[in-house]
Parts: sequence; structure tokens; C-alpha cells
Amino acid sequence: MRTDGTPRRTADGLALTLDVDGTRPLPELTAALDTACDLLEAARPERLVLLLRLLPAPHHPRSWPGEVDVRDVGRWEKAVHRLERQGALALAVATGPCGGPALDLLLATDFRIAAPDLRLLLPVNDGHFWPGLAVYRLARQLGGARARQIVLWGDALGADRALELGLVDQISADLTEAAHTATVLMGRISDRELAVRRALLLEAPSSEYSEAVGAHLAACDRELRRLAATAARTADGDPDGDPDGRFDGRTDGRLEGDPDGPSDAPGARP
Repeated sequence: MRTDGTPRRTADGLALTLDVDGTRPLPELTAALDTACDLLEAARPERLVLLLRLLPAPHHPRSWPGEVDVRDVGRWEKAVHRLERQGALALAVATGPCGGPALDLLLATDFRIAAPDLRLLLPVNDGHFWPGLAVYRLARQLGGARARQIVLWGDALGADRALELGLVDQISADLTEAAHTATVLMGRISDRELAVRRALLLEAPSSEYSEAVGAHLAACDRELRRLAATAARTADGDPDGDPDGRFDGRTDGRLEGDPDGPSDAPGARP
């Protein structure tokens, strides 16, 4: 694997690959992730998949992030959140000890493939737990009770346990083949539709019904308008036009503020 932190297209052109070496300095990792996000956004509307290959930590895998200040940490967290809101699907493959930045990125991706020897490790420094946003993502994805068991006790999770909890989606001894298959399948999903799906999923755990209904109705309203536009093009004899033409293709996944004009769906956010 390449470890210089430079994102590259795969030979088949379906994915952008970034190898993540968690032993590299945090600012360097942040810059590499931001570069990958820049390339994904520049490639739109291609349906590129971001493939993150999380290299196993060879030494002291629980110790992270090293000598940094809180501004470095903030920039890293901002880059990870930017990844979460990309229009492109993100795929992670992980092997061996996976902690620190690799764990952060694993939890921020859409599909996760693990080698049989995977061990998920929460960062600990000098006997103290590192309170990064991995805890937040664990709580959102597993619920408070299961996340509490992991965070308070800090035990390593093997691949089978991670699969059981839903922290990984697949275990494979052939990561290259598994990643290629997943890339082909994930590349078929529209990035514009993906942004809507992801936003609804991210907001659901923390939203009250009264808040969620507006976002869902706004998404339904957009889909109905897309269907109507497609039907109109078909009636005009232009069935090959862009079926997503009513969408703006934003990358942040927000459902509010449609630049096509304010939604009149009941309960839609202004």
C-alpha cells in the first residue's frame, strides 16, 4: 500500500483511494483528508467512491493524537465531518489494530470491510481516555447503552464483535476483492440521492418528530418534483435528459434552503 497520504484514482477509475497511516502527524492527516474531499467535489457529477484503506497501527495503537493543540484537533474533526457530508459514498477497509484517526474515519464511512484480524481500539493516553468524537459517533450509531459498555470499559473489539454490533458491514480475508466489489455496487447510487439519505439518517437520532417531519416532507417534495419533471421530459420526447435535473447536487447533505425555491411542503423548514 502507498503511505504518502496522496489520494489516487484506482486503475478502473471508479474510486479515489486514500491510504491512512495513523502514525503520521495529525496536521498531515487532516491535509490529506481535505485534499481527498476537494478532489471528490471537483469530480462531480461523477459517481466516484472514496476508498479509505486504514493501515494497521504498528506501535502503541491506543496512543493518539500525540503532541498537538486543540486547534489541530478541531481542524481534524472538521475534515472528518466534511467527509461525512460528501455526496460520494465512502468505503473503508481496515485490518489489524484500528484506533485513533483510523477509528474516527471508519466510523464516518458508509460501508466498512474488516479483515479477520481487525481490533477496534479506543485511544488512551497515560491511562486517560481520549475524548474525541469517536465517542459521539459510537453513541449515535449504537445507542447510549451499548456505547457506554465500550467507552467505559475500553475493551478492544474483534472483527466478529464489530460485525455483530454493526460497526463493520463485512469481514473478508481478501480485502482487495471485497473493496472492488463494494466499489462497483456503491458507485451505482446517485450521489444526489445519497446526500438526502445520509442527512435524514444523521439527523434522525437527535431530532424530535416535530423537527424530523419537516425535513422528511421537504425530501418528499423534492422527489415528487423530480418525478414530475421526468414525466414532463418523457412527454416532450426527451427521456434521456438529466433525471436529477431538479436537484442542485450540493455536497453538504442539508435538506433545507433549496435554491430552486422555497418548498411549500407542509412543515418544511424555511
